Amino acid sequence: MNFTQSFRLAIKSLTTSKMRALLTMLGIIIGVGAVIVILSLGNGLTGMVQQQIDKLGINMIQAQLWSAGDGAMPDPEELYDLVDENTHVLTGVSPYVALNGVVRHGDEKFEKTSVYGVSEIMYNAATNYTMDGEQLAKGRFITYMDVERREAVCVIGAYLEEEAFGGDALGKTLSIDGRVLTVVGVLKRNAELEMLPGSQDDQIYMPYSTVMEIVGDRWVSIYIFTSTSGETADAAKKVIESYLNKFYRTDDGMYNYFYITTMAEQANQINGMMGVAMGVLVAIAAISLLVGGIGIMNIMLVSVTERTREIGVRKSLGAKRRDIRSQFVIEAGTTSAIGGLLGIGFGCLLAKGLGALLGGMLVESMGTSGITFDATPTLGAILLSFGVSVGIGILFGYLPANKAAKLNPIDALRYD
Repeated sequence: MNFTQSFRLAIKSLTTSKMRALLTMLGIIIGVGAVIVILSLGNGLTGMVQQQIDKLGINMIQAQLWSAGDGAMPDPEELYDLVDENTHVLTGVSPYVALNGVVRHGDEKFEKTSVYGVSEIMYNAATNYTMDGEQLAKGRFITYMDVERREAVCVIGAYLEEEAFGGDALGKTLSIDGRVLTVVGVLKRNAELEMLPGSQDDQIYMPYSTVMEIVGDRWVSIYIFTSTSGETADAAKKVIESYLNKFYRTDDGMYNYFYITTMAEQANQINGMMGVAMGVLVAIAAISLLVGGIGIMNIMLVSVTERTREIGVRKSLGAKRRDIRSQFVIEAGTTSAIGGLLGIGFGCLLAKGLGALLGGMLVESMGTSGITFDATPTLGAILLSFGVSVGIGILFGYLPANKAAKLNPIDALRYD
């Protein structure tokens, strides 16, 4: 008996008892569907991380500094000099200073507005994105001369423009802790988010030098550097570490007073954690495949018992052990393959549905603009799931098939 004949007999056996066949396949269907959904969601999350990296720039390096106990911390000018001395790996630095001030426009107060002091490096004109992932919609961003001259200018969010200026803020003024600032730019609204007080659309960028003049504090704890490219980010990080080690006198390599991370390192950490989580979830989903395999083994054992006389007749007519074995193995593989195909269809539909539902929630919770969540199953995930389902059917179907092949034809013919 060739493969085609065995396959036809397998299909006939399945259609004879449709409900039993469906229940047999159920574990495979659920397991394959779960694996596809988990892999699809994992790919969607990885895609979101990559999109965020592309927006912010793979060459970004963030340094967090703390006081060494004696109050000593590097001055911004010293880090500007560091960049100028290492232009082969560094292209710029932006102090990142938060200002806890009250924003006013006329008689209105905006107490929840976030105010940050930055330099011109914070904005990339080529991509039209800031290092916080914001886009510029109107006007311009902070320039080098604004920082150098401590100009009283600012770039505001869409919420503040709408609420304070009625949608027309360019050239208008507002005040922060009594300092009058001119609006020179407006950020693009985050379409995924509702514009509310304190939201991502309710923020202000201004020259860090102007912020430090207002607060009267010369120390900065957060700096954002840019390297010449993503490939030189690690070398740039080492340059910054070397300088800070000398400044803090930590030649033993213990970075007690600063922490530096590149965008690539952050992405690798996030992807690593997601990979572990996805692996655990896939392993849990694989339990359903194991249960499905046991179900196939059980039903094939029942099928062997029901068809004992048929096996005896075939053996008496000259069928060899390998013919009987291959027939039942093909039947088990066919059962699991059909279950795998149904599971793939179920998983793809569920992945698309959950992707649409969770995508909006994730984008909103992350507060990102221009980021999409795509949970479309990949060809690799589909092929892997189908291959595993067929493999499980063959593996768990071999024992019943081997039992059938070893039946004594005389005993089989006498079976009632």
